[in-house]
Amino acid sequence: MCRRGLSEVSPAYDVVVIGAGAAGMSAALFSAIQGAKTLLVEKTEFVGGTSALSAGSIWIPNTRHASAAGATDSAANVEKYLQQIVGNHADAALRAAFLKAGPAAIEVLENHSDVKLRAYACHPDYRSELEGAALAGRALEPLPFDGRLLGEAFKLIRPPLPEFTLLGGMMVDRIDIGHLLSSTKSIGSLVHSVRLVARYAHDKASHGRGTRLVMGNALVGRLLYSLMRQDVDILTGASLAKIIRKPDGPVTAASLTSEGVSREIGVNGAPILAGGGFNLHAGRRLAALGTEAGWSSVAAGSSGDAQDKAIEIGARLSERDVSAAFWAPASIRRRRDGSQAVFPHFVLDRAKPGTLVVDSNGRRFVNEAISYHQFALEMLAKGKSAIPAFLIADAVSVRKYGLGMVRPGGWGARAAVADGYLSAADTIEQLALRLNIDPGQLRETVDKMNLYAQTGLDPEFGRGSTVYQNHNGDASAGGANPNLGRIATAPFYAVRLYPSDIGTSSGLVTDEAARVLDAGNQPIAGLYACGNDMQSIMGGTYPGPGITLGPAIAFAYIAASDAARRVGIE
Repeated sequence: MCRRGLSEVSPAYDVVVIGAGAAGMSAALFSAIQGAKTLLVEKTEFVGGTSALSAGSIWIPNTRHASAAGATDSAANVEKYLQQIVGNHADAALRAAFLKAGPAAIEVLENHSDVKLRAYACHPDYRSELEGAALAGRALEPLPFDGRLLGEAFKLIRPPLPEFTLLGGMMVDRIDIGHLLSSTKSIGSLVHSVRLVARYAHDKASHGRGTRLVMGNALVGRLLYSLMRQDVDILTGASLAKIIRKPDGPVTAASLTSEGVSREIGVNGAPILAGGGFNLHAGRRLAALGTEAGWSSVAAGSSGDAQDKAIEIGARLSERDVSAAFWAPASIRRRRDGSQAVFPHFVLDRAKPGTLVVDSNGRRFVNEAISYHQFALEMLAKGKSAIPAFLIADAVSVRKYGLGMVRPGGWGARAAVADGYLSAADTIEQLALRLNIDPGQLRETVDKMNLYAQTGLDPEFGRGSTVYQNHNGDASAGGANPNLGRIATAPFYAVRLYPSDIGTSSGLVTDEAARVLDAGNQPIAGLYACGNDMQSIMGGTYPGPGITLGPAIAFAYIAASDAARRVGIE
């Protein structure tokens, strides 16, 4: 890899990739593996985009990892599942292309790069009650990566959210968390935990944060290391100013801008747009998403400017999606340095026993254990009375599972109450008053939930009625339903939840070769899109873990392969 300034890059490349999230990095890597001279362009100072902040889950069915995990599946089975959820909100031809190319893309990555993955032992599809759903095999995760291998390039990786690290910068995954929680009960877990902390102490002194990368940071680290070994040119701090196209002909160049200097770069094959979507777009965000930018969980840089440049030469955006974005409920807190933390509540607390969610009237309005995307859509559908919503838990639940940014064991609860992130009270009625909720109504809601915990049945919303929901509960709690538990032990806590966009679904319309289409549904020769710059093949639905990264990697492979053919590389 050569990290260059704008004045130092070559005058022409076979492939120029715009955006260095997982989609763009994958497109650049696939292009380089196929022998194309490749430039990767990122407008921020970091590579990784929102992918670096994510769990790094990749939903690609029928890879070799599925069979290794003992899962049996088929493309027909997956299509049956997706058709029930996505339906006509996305092109079926794109789904078919994804299902065919996805396993091949994983083979290429693992055979020709340092990207190494494994299947989760158990990670159910989010609509596990539907025919064709799978409990394991479709969701992959990156293996942990040693960031020290990157040398000075380690500084290029976007750091994880501080709230998802321990001790000020130590990254942990689900395996580490299990060992840390069991360190007082198991010698093996104690040894694992001691080694983890000792490694981090050394990293902190030498690198300022942990170099043992997991989840999204591990995926980005592995992609970056692979790009380095392929000698791909990487240009950071540079934006796409214009896509240059012959009249009614192919794209021939890309105009880039960095620090007030512009330069035209010739493109023999194609630009591939992977700018991360339009979550932070100054004009389109409000109209398409209808929520405040301060609630967004995406990384800086996802401002839709690459899409805008494509629209200028005839591209168009999809309009079939159930939702223009993907969502999660999130809590918000001001950090000590004055920045704002937006913490997505994916699976760690909402579905656990001893919790419930109410609107401003003190009534439940949603099954707390459904997927984060479905949950946030319910908030948006409910409107102002559910924004914010209130996630309530008792002392037992907070001690066992944490609550948002408060860690299991209740670590940080006192500070969270002091700065207003959490509300706390000795009785449900007092908590209601602090939340400006009718005390009698909240007491009635809590009493109902306590009854449901005894019977194991939630007649209102069916909480705990699917395998997916149970997976995120706690079967070891000993209740009749792993997602239900009594809310009875003071103090009682509440955190405010807001609908947070975690990526856009609406994107540039493409064909199954990832070629960007114009208003007449014809390909714009020499222009491709993938990741969140491309329309989602899920049509604004969220069928399982990693349904953004999986298609991003698959269509990065498709785009790179087609672009390589344009310059005679097979």
